[in-house]
Amino acid sequence: MTNTHRVGFIGTGRMATSLAAGLRSAGLVDASSLFGTDVVAAAAAEFQKQTDGQIVDSVADLAAKSDVVFLSVKPQHMGGVLDGLSDSLTDSHLVVSIAAGVPLQTMTTHLGEQRRLVRVMPNTPCLVSAGASAFAMGTSATREDAELVKSLLETVGIAVEVPESLLDAVTGLSGSGPAYVYQIIEALSDGGVRMGLPRQVATQLAAQTLLGAAQMVLETGEHPGALKDAVTSPGGTTITGLHALERGGVRASLMNAVEAATKRSQELGST
Repeated sequence: MTNTHRVGFIGTGRMATSLAAGLRSAGLVDASSLFGTDVVAAAAAEFQKQTDGQIVDSVADLAAKSDVVFLSVKPQHMGGVLDGLSDSLTDSHLVVSIAAGVPLQTMTTHLGEQRRLVRVMPNTPCLVSAGASAFAMGTSATREDAELVKSLLETVGIAVEVPESLLDAVTGLSGSGPAYVYQIIEALSDGGVRMGLPRQVATQLAAQTLLGAAQMVLETGEHPGALKDAVTSPGGTTITGLHALERGGVRASLMNAVEAATKRSQELGST
């Protein structure tokens, strides 16, 4: 992808603003080629402040100025936005939705079978350029579109392509996952406080420990189990702590959390 692409955001909330800022800082899109529109004036003003992009008055105006159109509105507003956008799209537009729970078929119904559509499930760490996003391609989207979307999303983290049928599982894992991790950090911090550490120190150590461990997994490519074994000495402190985790069912609880959140995402998507 070069910085010749023009990218517009319908809805300029925190996720859209973070993605737009990432595109600009990565040099993929010039500020003069970033556009946004939002019914909430404060959100539009913050988008402009963070990205130096241009705010336009209408969906039609944004479509006229953009090659790639991101839909980043609340799911309950998507139908009206799609209807308002439909007449403004051409065959040259790529439409990317980051609205949770809105299937590709819904977008196709409003926009037409010929439209090139992509559905994305991002997560909130995109706000600090550490996101884990997955995307699914519509039937009319091309391989070039997939490569483009991947490059756009990778400005704020990692991005993987999956069939749309797996996006609910993505929601249960990486979409909801940050909340599980926050709870783990809080629990580790509580443990440190119980053993005498000041709260601020305990939380800082807990958060950095999770960050460092995750980075080890991503950068070494080793299986998490192998990395775990590398710090587990016979009869030592780590195996004693791991035994306590197994007694508490931590592994099963996390698996159950992903399963429960996935099923809830499926339920919400079917309503």
